[in-house]
Amino acid sequence: MVDNGFTSVSFFLLLSGFVLAYNYSDRAQQGQLSARNFWVARMSRLYPVYLFALLISVGMLMDEWHARSHSQFTWGVVLTPLLLQGWSPSLSTFWNTPAWTMCTEAFFYLIFPLVILWKRPKKIGALVAILLGLWCLGMVLPSLYMGLHPDGDMHPGRYTDGFWMRALKFSPPPHVPSFLFGIVLADLDALIPRAARRRLLLGALGMVGIYTMLYFGDHFPYVMMHDGLMMPLFALAILGLAGHNLIAKFFGFFPFVAVGQASYCLYILHFNLWNLIHSSNVLVMTGLARFDPWLSYVLLVGAAVLTMVWIERPAQRFIKATLLPR
Repeated sequence: MVDNGFTSVSFFLLLSGFVLAYNYSDRAQQGQLSARNFWVARMSRLYPVYLFALLISVGMLMDEWHARSHSQFTWGVVLTPLLLQGWSPSLSTFWNTPAWTMCTEAFFYLIFPLVILWKRPKKIGALVAILLGLWCLGMVLPSLYMGLHPDGDMHPGRYTDGFWMRALKFSPPPHVPSFLFGIVLADLDALIPRAARRRLLLGALGMVGIYTMLYFGDHFPYVMMHDGLMMPLFALAILGLAGHNLIAKFFGFFPFVAVGQASYCLYILHFNLWNLIHSSNVLVMTGLARFDPWLSYVLLVGAAVLTMVWIERPAQRFIKATLLPR
């Protein structure tokens, strides 16, 4: 299951569309959504921690220098702080591997004020049909990759590193269907009462389905798993979690909420911080290596929570107070 944890990225991108639509859809339909204010508000949360993660990962640039041509290195140093690295497949994981997702998320923020004005139906059946269409649309590029084998790998997997695989995994356009799926899912969510029993059933089906897919993930095509195959299951889980039921109460337990609030910090910090912890041999030198990997997990979560409290929230308040009208 851990090996298939990469699917959480698809969930994150879908969820971002859902959350943005949930919070801004009504205002947009009433003509009260300012694109500038929206962009400031979203970037005030995304960019300070993003920049902080790059700063504490400066040591990774030495590895990048030795692994790339001078031209690639220069472009990587320029594009990555600008949240543009995902548009170059060869540079998408430069400096901080998971940061490519923030390039995609920044693109979603850019297009959201326009996309949210899309006139969507108000009936459950029609919305479900659109969701199915977006799911199928999200499978088009992975299907083409599997049929055409543009990188020459007849059995592509997680560690396939060809140009087209990287474009499929790390560039923004292939993930647009997931984002739009999340927006339409928010419309469907608004039509289902919070206390409806069906939410508990839908959530349970989604959770069981996700567990099953993760457990047997090695039996499914990797490119499909990475790019949206699990959209319907994620949708069921979200509808369950958004209701008033046992599933929502369980995940509303304080430790889950606290980690959830720091999830962005954890995601953007975890890769390079994990490498830093282990390359420094600090656990070996302190005699704590026998408690690994659990100790590393605790350190990563602790660092994420502290970053949220000391970096993310103060920076967000400062940027909003400075750039947003009072």
